[in-house]
Amino acid sequence: MPFIRRGGRPGLIGLAARTAVVAGTASAVGGAMDRRQHDKAAAEQALAQQQAMEQAAAAAVANMAPVPVAAPVAAPLAAPVAQAAPVDIVSRLQQLGELRQQGLLNDQEFELAKAQLLGN
Repeated sequence: MPFIRRGGRPGLIGLAARTAVVAGTASAVGGAMDRRQHDKAAAEQALAQQQAMEQAAAAAVANMAPVPVAAPVAAPLAAPVAQAAPVDIVSRLQQLGELRQQGLLNDQEFELAKAQLLGN
């Protein structure tokens, strides 16, 4: 026959079981709150990083000046100067392509910067 305590109060085992249930529930609720706060902080951090990347891309596009066309100089110097300008344009186009691949420029920004660079 099981041991039943009189008076409706739980015994030692009943108290231990109730304490375990309360502690487990508090632990589960606390863990859920911690996860929710961590997820919210991670989302805010990701948004801040995305905004910083967009600002950096906009600044990079704004800082890219069109390549000046050199005036013809003496005949021996004219050939190297003319070759230097296309190489510079090519390198800048490559930089724009890299920024686009990294996700710092979208297609519209890329096309705008390319048009400014090519003088169209």
